[in-house]
Amino acid sequence: MNLLLLCALLLLLAGGLLLYSVLREQLAARRMMARLGDGSRHGSALQQLGERTGAARLGKSDPETLTLLNQLGWRSSQRRTLFFCIQIGLPVALTLLALLLQMGRDEPPGMPWLAPFIAFALGWLIPKRVLAAQVRQRQERLAQEISLMIPMLRMLFDVGMTVEQALRVLSNEGQEILPELSRELRQVLARVDAGLELGQELRDLALLLQVDDLTDCFTILVQLIYQGGGAMASLLALKELLDDRRMTGLQERVSKMSAKMSVVMMLFLFPALLIVLAGPGFVAIIQALGDMG
Repeated sequence: MNLLLLCALLLLLAGGLLLYSVLREQLAARRMMARLGDGSRHGSALQQLGERTGAARLGKSDPETLTLLNQLGWRSSQRRTLFFCIQIGLPVALTLLALLLQMGRDEPPGMPWLAPFIAFALGWLIPKRVLAAQVRQRQERLAQEISLMIPMLRMLFDVGMTVEQALRVLSNEGQEILPELSRELRQVLARVDAGLELGQELRDLALLLQVDDLTDCFTILVQLIYQGGGAMASLLALKELLDDRRMTGLQERVSKMSAKMSVVMMLFLFPALLIVLAGPGFVAIIQALGDMG
């Protein structure tokens, strides 16, 4: 019991020291910004941890997590800080909960370190697994929106718009139809307005999101930007290819579902059918054997 209490106190002390160091660095950064005369940032220190501490450390220590956050669209320092706090706070909270549950038991466990270790490991792994699952779902939504984006692009090109004009129309008017793509396109066009090149930004976005359909579409758009024509047939071919991929995926899902339904039928329907069809025969056989006895 004393060992568990000591572990809980040490864990609380470590969390307090970490929070104190992060807050001290943030307060020092705020004082420096105040001396420089930058009063544009407001809010508490907890809301600004990621700009110089949490998000930067997260990106240096775990680049895979930073890539997942970028793919999810969490590119601001506040959202990265939120994930950083969850990733640090959840293991500590679960470990403290495990220690408190062990302290409440009458008999001490044989290995008192096992439950806190498992709780800490689960708390450390759960946020990243949830983040990866959310990224996969967003990639699927982006792949579905591409099939809607291509016909809209062809219509906009038919009326004489350039690639940049068509993308601006989609980013402004397609928020209801293309919510994920319109948000990404707004960020790309904001960087283009700042002086960057549209083709390079589209390539960087495709490389970041890692969606095959989006990469193919943006490759055609980059070709249209640089060459100025000849991309309409490519867009049509890409649309047909995406339709074929979607049809193949649906056929695979239907085939898997039919196999699952066959198992369900064998488990639940076949016994009931056997009772209905073979039941009278078995009853007759039993009655005949009874008469013979």
